[in-house]
Amino acid sequence: MHSELILIVEDEPAISEMIVMTLEMAGFECLQAADIPEAHQQVVDHRPALILLDWMLPGDKSGIDFCRMLKKDELLSEIPVIMLTAKSEENNKVYGLDAGADDYITKPFSTRELVSRIKAVLRRSSALSADKPIEIGRLSLDSKSQRLTADSKTVELGPTEYRLMAFFMTHPERAYTRAQLLDQVWGSNVYIEDRTIDVHIRRLRKLLQPYDCDTLIQTVRGTGYRFSNIMQPE
Repeated sequence: MHSELILIVEDEPAISEMIVMTLEMAGFECLQAADIPEAHQQVVDHRPALILLDWMLPGDKSGIDFCRMLKKDELLSEIPVIMLTAKSEENNKVYGLDAGADDYITKPFSTRELVSRIKAVLRRSSALSADKPIEIGRLSLDSKSQRLTADSKTVELGPTEYRLMAFFMTHPERAYTRAQLLDQVWGSNVYIEDRTIDVHIRRLRKLLQPYDCDTLIQTVRGTGYRFSNIMQPE
């Protein structure tokens, strides 16, 4: 049995009830909210393990706005968010993920897929919530504050770059393909071009360059990328 508490933010009662039934049968506990003010109150009062967040909600703020607000709040930013939406276009998925969402699931979805995606995101988030900071070279990753520092100076990262860096630092010295990185950092079934990873790697290297740490992210020809403190021959 799971003891994790899931907050379902969905304004269509039939969908919300179907999700509650599915998750309770899988052993999760559930909270429900039909709009953003109610959702925010539930998050503050109960601090769920994960939020299932509908893109389209009543009121003047969307699910994306709420996700962005959570990710900017130091006390709440580590709660993982899975966006629920009927929008299937790739640019909307990128938009949602750039707002800090941990994964994305498009309606209609199977109950089995929903449960497996929730479990996968919870596994990833628990792996990143270690008590002690992870230190590699001059870099230190503190999952509690979701902060990366280089020589004790904060490196300003966006939510996507942070998750990518957190994955690299918790899985050093191994080469990953672009597809593996997409799956590990964004979740499976997120339909983004593999080359999107290259864009985020370039951004990450640029952010690390002032601290002479950009070379830790190594390109592995014919495979993808590796995070290593050991210099590799070209």
